[in-house]
Amino acid sequence: MGATDTRTISDLVDTASYPISEPTSAQWWNVVSRARHDLAANGCSVLPGFIAPTAFGHLAEECSSIAGLGYDHIEDVNAYNIPVDAALPADHPGRHIMRRGNAFVARDQIPAGFDIHRLYRSAGFQHFVAACFGLPAVHELADPLAGLCLNVISPGLEHPWHFDTNEFAVSILTQAAQTGGTFEYCPNIRTAQAENFDDVRAVLRGTDDRLVHRLALRPGDLQLFLGRYSMHRVSPVQGGTARHCAIFAYTERAGVIGSRERTRQLFGRFLPEHESADAGAVRVDALLD
Repeated sequence: MGATDTRTISDLVDTASYPISEPTSAQWWNVVSRARHDLAANGCSVLPGFIAPTAFGHLAEECSSIAGLGYDHIEDVNAYNIPVDAALPADHPGRHIMRRGNAFVARDQIPAGFDIHRLYRSAGFQHFVAACFGLPAVHELADPLAGLCLNVISPGLEHPWHFDTNEFAVSILTQAAQTGGTFEYCPNIRTAQAENFDDVRAVLRGTDDRLVHRLALRPGDLQLFLGRYSMHRVSPVQGGTARHCAIFAYTERAGVIGSRERTRQLFGRFLPEHESADAGAVRVDALLD
């Protein structure tokens, strides 16, 4: 039996700082309360050093071993991940075209025994995440490709401005870029009721930097993020080291699946489940994707 088989979820996490298996403890509630405050104020919370130092090396090595499997086709996209030739008004921010150069390793390419997969499925971790977001429960994204993935950005490339399909993004940086690769976001630049195209357009054009927040993430940090309503990007990676980030996608409602077009863009393929997504799969709002 290998090391991965014998370790528990608590062995992956720095439980001295983040006692995820003790939801009745004062320290658990202190962490949750701080995360809730950060999310309410900025749409983002970072828990430094969430992965235990003794476990991080193995977790990072596993991620590196599959990084080459990512779909790495460079493609023209917009912030909504809808077709770039969609019929939109001339000044619509969806007409702002960017080059997406990051690669995604899909969930069905990540072995079930990998640490990030075990953590994603963990009931205790899901309960902790739900509490941080102020929810009774969260569901794994029903999307068989996008529920869990590894985002790989090679030197010279970037992950441009976009919104997420799911409300909540939970991520762990597993390998930092030598330089660049900064996570940038615009807290609550839109709502479930309003797209706020003027603000989105200003950020895309670079005419209003006041809306942009920047994070200096470190490997092993856990990031909780409201990516459905906060436009975000990873700035160009520079130097000789790629940026790797494990993304755990949860949602408040069960059954959420990405659209066929968005899935094709990110993974270079789609499955039968995505065929039905455009014809009435569960959505949390009526916004552009």
